[in-house]
Amino acid sequence: MKKVLGALLLSATIVSAFIAYSMYTNHSAKQTAAIEQKQAAKKAEKKTEKKKKPVLKVEDLTYQLKDSRTGQVMKEFKPVHYKDKDIYDQEIKQLASELAKGIDTPMQNIKMDANGSLTGGSKQIILKEAELVKNLQNLNAKQLDVKVPIYETAPNVTAASAQGIADVSLASYSTRFRPSDTSRNRNVQLSAEAINNVVLGPGDSFSYNQTVGERTAERGYQPAPEIINKQLVMGIGGGICQTSSTLFNAIDGAGLQVTARSHHSKHVGYVPAGRDATVSWGGPDFKFTNNKDYPVIIKAYANVNTGVLTVDVRTSQRAI
Repeated sequence: MKKVLGALLLSATIVSAFIAYSMYTNHSAKQTAAIEQKQAAKKAEKKTEKKKKPVLKVEDLTYQLKDSRTGQVMKEFKPVHYKDKDIYDQEIKQLASELAKGIDTPMQNIKMDANGSLTGGSKQIILKEAELVKNLQNLNAKQLDVKVPIYETAPNVTAASAQGIADVSLASYSTRFRPSDTSRNRNVQLSAEAINNVVLGPGDSFSYNQTVGERTAERGYQPAPEIINKQLVMGIGGGICQTSSTLFNAIDGAGLQVTARSHHSKHVGYVPAGRDATVSWGGPDFKFTNNKDYPVIIKAYANVNTGVLTVDVRTSQRAI
C-alpha cells in the first residue's frame, strides 16, 4: 500500500511540475512574442517616419549672407537655380558684383602737411567676389550661413616710419607746358597739388582718379583741350593727363609697381611715345603700388610762370 501511495504521490508531483512548466513556457513565449511585436511595430514606425520625412534640397532653402567682419546678415538668398550650373553661376557672379559695389572703397592715402605731420588717410575695403562665388557654389543643406569675405587694409604708414621721408630723391621727372595757356595750366596745377605730399607705406596702393577726385567746374577745373577718340575736344579738366603721365615716369624711374595704365588714342607731345598715362573720371585710371619695404612721398609742383611740371619720388636716407 505504501508503494502504491508513493507512486501516486510521485505521479502527482510530476504532473504538477509539468503543468507548471507548461504554464511558464507559454507565458514566456507570449512575453517574447509581445516584445517582438513591439520591436517590429517600432521598426515599421521608423520606416514610415523616414518615408514621410522630406529630403532637404539646397534650392528649396534660404541662406543668410553674413559680413565676415561682423557676422551681420547682409542679404537673404534663395538658390532657386542651383541645379542649373550655367544659370546659377551667372546669377551668383552678378550678386557678388552688386554687393561689392556697395562695399568696395579705395584706400585714401595719407598726406604730409607743411609741418611734417601725417594727416588724413582711410582704409581700403574690398569684397572678394571670386571667394564669395566659390562659397555660393558649395552650399549644403546643413549650413545656412554663408560668409561674405570682406577685407580691410589700412595705410601702412606711421609717424616714425615717415621721419625724414623727403630727404632723398629716388627718381624725378619733368615735363613742359605753355605758360600762356592759362586754363589748361590751372588744371595741371590743381592736379599736381592733389598728388603733392601723398605718402605711401610698404604695400600701399595709389589711384590717380581717387586722389585727384572728379574734375568739375565747382572744384576749380577749367575747360581745356583733351584727347578723345584721336580728336582734340574741349572738356573740363583738360591737361590733367600731363600730370598723370609725369607721375608715371617718376614712379617708374623709382621702381614702384604700376598696376593700371592706359595710353592716349593719339600721341601727346609732353612725353616720348608710349610713356603717357591717360585718365578720365569713370574711365581709365593710373594706379600703382609701393612695392618697397619703406615708405615714399610724392612731391609735385607746377610752375605756371616757367611752364614746368615736376614730380619727385622721395624717401628717407636711412630707408635706402
